[in-house]
Amino acid sequence: MNAYYPQITTSASMLDSIVKIEELSATLQSYERVSVAITDRKLYGLLPFYKVMKRHDLHAVFGLTVKMVISDSLDLPFILYAQNEQGYQHLIKISSAISLRENEDLPFNWLKGYKAGLKLMIPLVHVAPNEESEAAILQVAHLFEEGIYLGMERIHGVRNENEPYWIKFAKVNDLKIAMTHEVRFLKEDDLEAFEAAQSIKDGIPIAERHALTAREKGLYLPTSENLQNWFEDQPDWLLHTEELLASCDVNLTYGEHHMPKFPVEEGETAKEMLLEQCLEGLDLRGLSGKEIYEDRLHYELSVINQMGYADYFLIVADYIEYARSQRILTGPGRGSSASSLVAYCLKITNVDPIKYDLLFERFLNPDRITLPDIDVDFADMKRQVVIDYVVEKYGMQYTSQIITFGTLSAKAVARDVARVLGFSMEELKVISSLIPSKPGTTLSMTLSTLNQWIGEDPLKQKWLEIALKLEGLHRNASTHAAGVVLSPIPLPDIVPIEKGSDQIYITQWPMQEVEEIGLLKMDFLGLKNLSILDHIRYMIYFNQKKMLDFEKIPLHDENTFRLLQRGDTAGVFQLESDGMRQALIQIQPTSFLDLVAINALYRPGPMEFIPVYSRRKHGLESVQLPHPDLAPILNETFGVIVYQEQIMRIASVFAGFSLGEADLLRRAVSKKKRELLDSERVHFVQGASKKGYNEQVANEIYDLIVRFANYGFPKSHAVAYSLITYQMAYLKANFPHYFYAALLSSAIGNKEKHSQLLQEVRSKGIEILPPSILKSGKSYRVEGNSIRFALGAIRGIPQTFLNKLQALRKNGNAEWTSIFEMALAFTSTHFKRQTMEALIRAGAIDVFERDRAQLIETISAAEKLAKLYAPNEETTLFYDTNIYGVPKHAKVENMTEKEKLEGEKDVLGFYVSTHPVENLKEKLHFDGIQLNRVSSIKIGAKINVLAQVQNLKVIRTKKGEQMAFLQLEDETSSISATIFPQVFEQFKEELIEELFLEIEAKVESRNNAPQLIIQKLKVIPKE
Repeated sequence: MNAYYPQITTSASMLDSIVKIEELSATLQSYERVSVAITDRKLYGLLPFYKVMKRHDLHAVFGLTVKMVISDSLDLPFILYAQNEQGYQHLIKISSAISLRENEDLPFNWLKGYKAGLKLMIPLVHVAPNEESEAAILQVAHLFEEGIYLGMERIHGVRNENEPYWIKFAKVNDLKIAMTHEVRFLKEDDLEAFEAAQSIKDGIPIAERHALTAREKGLYLPTSENLQNWFEDQPDWLLHTEELLASCDVNLTYGEHHMPKFPVEEGETAKEMLLEQCLEGLDLRGLSGKEIYEDRLHYELSVINQMGYADYFLIVADYIEYARSQRILTGPGRGSSASSLVAYCLKITNVDPIKYDLLFERFLNPDRITLPDIDVDFADMKRQVVIDYVVEKYGMQYTSQIITFGTLSAKAVARDVARVLGFSMEELKVISSLIPSKPGTTLSMTLSTLNQWIGEDPLKQKWLEIALKLEGLHRNASTHAAGVVLSPIPLPDIVPIEKGSDQIYITQWPMQEVEEIGLLKMDFLGLKNLSILDHIRYMIYFNQKKMLDFEKIPLHDENTFRLLQRGDTAGVFQLESDGMRQALIQIQPTSFLDLVAINALYRPGPMEFIPVYSRRKHGLESVQLPHPDLAPILNETFGVIVYQEQIMRIASVFAGFSLGEADLLRRAVSKKKRELLDSERVHFVQGASKKGYNEQVANEIYDLIVRFANYGFPKSHAVAYSLITYQMAYLKANFPHYFYAALLSSAIGNKEKHSQLLQEVRSKGIEILPPSILKSGKSYRVEGNSIRFALGAIRGIPQTFLNKLQALRKNGNAEWTSIFEMALAFTSTHFKRQTMEALIRAGAIDVFERDRAQLIETISAAEKLAKLYAPNEETTLFYDTNIYGVPKHAKVENMTEKEKLEGEKDVLGFYVSTHPVENLKEKLHFDGIQLNRVSSIKIGAKINVLAQVQNLKVIRTKKGEQMAFLQLEDETSSISATIFPQVFEQFKEELIEELFLEIEAKVESRNNAPQLIIQKLKVIPKE
């Protein structure tokens, strides 16, 4: 039996449908012949639909549901079908046009230019039977002639009440009626899942949503037999549907690349310009006349030109040069592109590939033609500036960002379905706890746990059944974090587009599909650490009037390597984790290449070789090479294969492979497919034999390559990113005040990270100056040998206030001596009680030499003054204190020391004036150890400390006993501590956060950091 479905709305329509394309295909495979049309309102799912249907030999038809504006008073639903390649192109353009319009509709006149190659169906269920509709349909029929069909549906076999009207109309005007049936879910028993999806989309519980109509309940996929029965009295309608779908036949082909073009002067080619810029860059790098560099450059250029990528390199070099001209910091390189000398000459990268033995074939392999992929890191705060430049230079029609789809993950769908079914907050919390947040987790992985909780509860059983059906559906669309597409022809000629953010279009197809159709994707990545580096550079320049050139930082700085050897790398890019610090302490790096190796080794799998690398580096173990001829390749890493490039070098040196062939070998063996492994083994052994190596040795070397294929890391990427790592470490070692000021500024808003950094700063003996309305900035600043607390880090200070302060300082109107002067300057628009209270409690207004309690009580008077003389930024009146007098401050008792400290902790997250622990020690005459000294005390020693509990986490042991982990803090530092069950049992009722404790503890080490095992404690009661 054959089946024809002209109106399928798929799950690509963001919860308007729950029809998954793979499941639809599986359902249709039982029929002898199938024609099925996708008719979503956008073309999001078109390519996946085509690929799946074609894979299963099902006839796929491309359709698009459109709201057609006939007149000011009438719009009609149309379904446009692509009859051929031209129609497919027109669908893309129509979808783009609709998506860029405010109401996402299409004026009828626009259709006139795109009708070629299209057929059209008007689903009559949505059309009112009146003269206006008739006239509109006839107008369309005149345009489309034989290509128009009137769609008639019979949900559940029930005839529409207007059916006789339209049958008569069609007969009188010689129009064809075709059977149609809109599908939004696959099976009748998917109805509840469909209803839940509608509720999730609308954001309201099912119980509060309007009930589904009889028609909506019938939008499942009927069998072919159903349709035959429902329309047995109108066989022509079934034939017309078959005729319509059969007439639409589009075959998509892939493989054509649409490479963008760089604008060159008339009479000049991109190849000539590229050569000219590369030779100039080689000279600027001081490398002209060196044969090894000139030979490598001309080789790379020959490959690039042969592949047709000259324009691409010029485009990337141009927008990186623009970034530099705007003082936007760019990364030294990323991924395999750092292995290109052309990229180095063009200043796309700052990694010398010959110095570090990086292989061009790892980036562009002449034996395997692929699109080039130069990903570029920019300071994340300024990345958009570069994208805007590219859009402006090449035009909006040729440039876009890329869409990405958010899906209903296991945890998200479980919670969303529970919410619309009316589950309680407690039940939602339980569901969250039962499903791990780990990426890739599916509901099926957690079924046993979920079923235990569900038991025999019918509502929970329904919940799981629905959640399983909705899992993985598209929920929303957003913009890809980095991808930008550049095309040589207008994008709507190739890919559908829609409105994006920042006045830039986005594609309707995600990254993989954009690349499949031959468009070039470029990644503009925002890297926070580059913004931190940039911030440090400009703070140094502001204070010292010298601009730090990161390219000229010495890679053998003693202070930097001492810092790395101590594992003192909090805040250093890539080196912050405990495991990475352990690796640094174990290896004791003494060269930049050690740092590169550590970054490459510290990953699951290869990290097992960190001890081997360390022992061999320090002469505790002999370096063992699989063959003496491999010494030049493996000596750098003490005989350990660390990099993919080493595998390629081994294949080249040992088996005579070209570097292109060696890259193919690397890729092949990493896939671990038996046939590939065997064929490449024969190739390798034969090559080694020709070079005079015996078969046994050749097989041993090949086995070594296979073993390390998955472990090997791209050395090009490791070198490039290790440069950023080194620069951060260099700044921490040599400019610690600026380093911490920038890091603290970047952590504003992240309470835990901010607090940790403040503690580290204090432990380094660097003074944190209190916030000041006259001296503090939005971010942290360096003042002499101290760091000034940032106003932006005070809780409750809005950005609008900080922006106004910046403007006042710029205009020279920010030198106040009283809260009243400040109120007049800020105007009533910005001078608000909540803001002022936060500033006062933080100590930022102490400069006015008034007690904080008095200042808080005076806010009302200052507010009244501002409302009277400066009601807004446009209206300010002159206020002369000689004429009007100075308003009086409120009279009130001074704030106690305790109140002052509590206020600071509340709005700053830490104490500025003095730490309460310091006051307690003085009061109790405590003579114990300060926490910043614990790291210098012998492991196992017993010490006494007085500290405040900052964090408290209670857990149960395997025996079911309770114990606790604490984070303790005093005036000098913080430390983690553990209370085992025996001690915890005595104090569990008293232990809370903010509590002060006198402790006797044993010093231990965990992850190379000191910690305390609490053996005795005394709770110090609050006053």
